Amino acid sequence: MSRKTAALTVDHLVDLGDPVRSCLFWELPPVERARLDEQERAAAKQEWLAGTLRDWGSCGRVVRVDGRTVGLIVYAPAALLPGAAALPTAPGSPDAVLAATAWIEPRHRRGGLGRLLVQSMAADLVERRHTAIEAYGDTRGRPNGCVLPAEFLGSVGFATQRAHPTTPRMRMELRTTLSWKDEVELALERVWGVVRPTQKATRPIGSVRVASRD
Repeated sequence: MSRKTAALTVDHLVDLGDPVRSCLFWELPPVERARLDEQERAAAKQEWLAGTLRDWGSCGRVVRVDGRTVGLIVYAPAALLPGAAALPTAPGSPDAVLAATAWIEPRHRRGGLGRLLVQSMAADLVERRHTAIEAYGDTRGRPNGCVLPAEFLGSVGFATQRAHPTTPRMRMELRTTLSWKDEVELALERVWGVVRPTQKATRPIGSVRVASRD
């Protein structure tokens, strides 16, 4: 089975369909999104994505299995995701990019694709010299894709930045979290000149690898 990631485009929203293409939890404040019907939500989502790609650059990654798009993750500066301001642990840290929506087709879940998307997101942001990612976790187990499960965030390297019983704000330090696989390590080499050792021990995700120099 072939599994690849790619930069998110507007066309991918159409490929994925609902609930992804109509989720505006992050892109609009609550009052504004409540006024829109389903068709208007889909149009607003596409407009937001097109504008963010133009003004900020890459703001998401998709994962493709055997050539078909089956999941995505969306990320951007908090200023471009005003819906986050309504959450109890907002605002986020000014130095962090915000990881917002993530979704995998139900039949492809629990196969490591979510972790692959986070790795791809981290690689993109490291290469663009960002230093941290934050995300708002959901502890209530609502798999709607708009708010990421806190348990999942913890399993892929995020740590609690501000605790809350239902919506903790969590953070990943990109300068020190060097536990990703080749795609992130290659980005680190290009950005910071990190030299990978010839022998690497497997460490749990969220750990730090230090490259030795002879």
